[in-house]
Amino acid sequence: MTLSPTWTFLDGQWHEGNPPILGPRSHAFWLGSSVFDGARYFDGVMPDLARHFERVNQSARTMYLKPDVSVDQWIALTHEGLKKFSPDKALYIKPMYWPENGTRGEVAPDPDSTRSMLCIYEAPMPDGAGSSITLSRFRRPTPETMPTEAKTGCLYPNNARALMECRANGYDNCLLTDMLGNVAELATANVFMVKDGVVLTPMPNGTFLNGITRQRVIDLFKKDGQMLVETRLTYADFLKADEIFSAGNYGKVQPITRIDDRNLQPGPIYRKARELYADFAHSK
Repeated sequence: MTLSPTWTFLDGQWHEGNPPILGPRSHAFWLGSSVFDGARYFDGVMPDLARHFERVNQSARTMYLKPDVSVDQWIALTHEGLKKFSPDKALYIKPMYWPENGTRGEVAPDPDSTRSMLCIYEAPMPDGAGSSITLSRFRRPTPETMPTEAKTGCLYPNNARALMECRANGYDNCLLTDMLGNVAELATANVFMVKDGVVLTPMPNGTFLNGITRQRVIDLFKKDGQMLVETRLTYADFLKADEIFSAGNYGKVQPITRIDDRNLQPGPIYRKARELYADFAHSK
């Protein structure tokens, strides 16, 4: 696979490409203990950049790591890294922490072995053409079974299984439910639906990440006077929706144009969400 242009700050210097960072005994390699976050640069703006760095530091603490890079330091490194790219390119900004060792060589991580890096690479923004979704048989874990409050690598294999299965069946993405059958999120983003002019979105219940872009869209809708309800939703609710759209860092606000065999059109409330988010992002 050919990687897009990439620069990574690691061990005090910038490295071009995909530098090796893990060995066979690295804790994060064999025990999935890494954490990360993802911010975006596009059109000369980086919306909510500080919040993404705050979250990666909190995710590290949740996983019993020692985050040693301040938000201000992350931001300074990001501005340094941006100079290595053409200003017209859309970029993905990914800070990471991971433990190199386990405590006494065991399953528990050694906080004092925490390492960090910042990876920045070219990643075009999705074009807003829309995607198709279905329901996955895979489910989101509970907070008692997985560190769902952190953005950690060990949470993603189950969503990856869901994606692989739905794509094999002809869909782009899929909705996952919690253990009680309530819709939680898409495999790659948070989700919203519209019914009779009201925006509805799954209520955070600890089984999925309450995303930064999700929170921003909710705040923008409320300030604009749009009726929005965070509530319990089933797949049957989504099948009857007037509009469905996603909110996530990678693509920001994107339309869903098919659910199972039912086609949908990008609607006025989805377009309002994109407009509000674009106005917010470019006002900073």
